Amino acid sequence: MPKLPGGELARRPLHFIWIADCSGSMGVSGKIQALNNAIREALPHMQQAAADNPNAEVMVRAVKFSSGASWHVARTVPVEQFRWDDLEVNGVTDMGKALQLVAEQLDPSVMPERALPPVLVLISDGHPTDDVSAGLQTLMAQPWGKKAVRIAIAIGDDADRGVLQRFIGHPELEPLQAHNAESLVKFIKWVSTAVLRSVSSPASQAVNADQRTNVPLPPIPDAKVEVDDVW
Repeated sequence: MPKLPGGELARRPLHFIWIADCSGSMGVSGKIQALNNAIREALPHMQQAAADNPNAEVMVRAVKFSSGASWHVARTVPVEQFRWDDLEVNGVTDMGKALQLVAEQLDPSVMPERALPPVLVLISDGHPTDDVSAGLQTLMAQPWGKKAVRIAIAIGDDADRGVLQRFIGHPELEPLQAHNAESLVKFIKWVSTAVLRSVSSPASQAVNADQRTNVPLPPIPDAKVEVDDVW
């Protein structure tokens, strides 16, 4: 790690939170297994991206939602120690409750003041079955909720893109559309590596940057569907 005259360069915490739909519909056509595989496949690349950056200490956790919401990985884990346990499907799509859980952990009393903008990745294949507006309102009432880099991935054509767009909160950045396992892998890897690098880079901390999100994002990968097995 680079040294300064006064000692080592202190790294700033960067909290990365997966917010994953595991409702019953995610069990159709292998969607939940594709999501599990995509996150597990991207993890070594995510760890390498974090190791290459001396500016950030990447901490990862995950929320799952179906009938209710809970922490899939409850404790903030350094990315080099993070492991992914498979999600299992059941129930409905209580997305609003998941956003409220995340909002609680973005409270200034919990989040370090000197942290980098958190990265929130919302993944869903359906329509919320609870009060998602209340969840969004609670999330955006937190200063760190507003500062967060919010990415949404729609799995298949039945996802509520309007709600995912509201979560993102930036009209020029649309939900990523995953139509098969291959495109899902591309998007998960992109957000796990390229987005992670951008958030933790010095350029992301420019005060007056005119950006479509809270930090400059890298180009989104092309995920054109050229196979028959689409969701």
